[in-house]
Amino acid sequence: MTSAEPTVFVIDDDKAVRYATKNLLESVGLRVETFASPHEFLSSDRKNSPGCLVLDVRLPGTSGLDFQKELASLDVHIPIIFITGHGDIPMTVQAMKAGASDFLAKPFRDQDLLDSIQKAVGRDRERREHELQLTEERKRSNSLTPREREVMALVIAGHPNKQVAAQLGTSETTAKIHRGHVMRKMQVQSLADLVRVAERLGISPR
Repeated sequence: MTSAEPTVFVIDDDKAVRYATKNLLESVGLRVETFASPHEFLSSDRKNSPGCLVLDVRLPGTSGLDFQKELASLDVHIPIIFITGHGDIPMTVQAMKAGASDFLAKPFRDQDLLDSIQKAVGRDRERREHELQLTEERKRSNSLTPREREVMALVIAGHPNKQVAAQLGTSETTAKIHRGHVMRKMQVQSLADLVRVAERLGISPR
């Protein structure tokens, strides 16, 4: 996933702007898809690859800010770079509070847009890597037996094998074996690693 070629999606009702933006981005080797409206974007067969959305604030029918809210309601997570010739401070604050990656007021330098895209694509890569990591860690957690989950909760609370055994009413040797199974299945090398995984998964210590 991290090596996938990123895609920059551009939504602008002005054909000349779409054409100029596409040419600029392709000149530096970026893959670009352009759309005249948010509806076209939502109806498209978008590739599941890292990317970002370059979105005009003022669009016919719906504003870019309204579309930002719609994407959030649809659980579509993609960094948004707003561009506008009519921006103001409240509009910028609203967009950034809602999670926009950047807000560029026209006229802006080509390099400003390219820099913003690089930052947004990097942000999307990090999000995807984090989600992939969580998915893999959940699979590992689900592979634990009920007893191993009990042991994990005690271990991340800092209990040594002797106390784990006492809590579970078993021998210290058995507790040690269960602990080893937990470490192996969760694919961690240390207690600190196990604690960090548990925090990401929302597993509470016992």
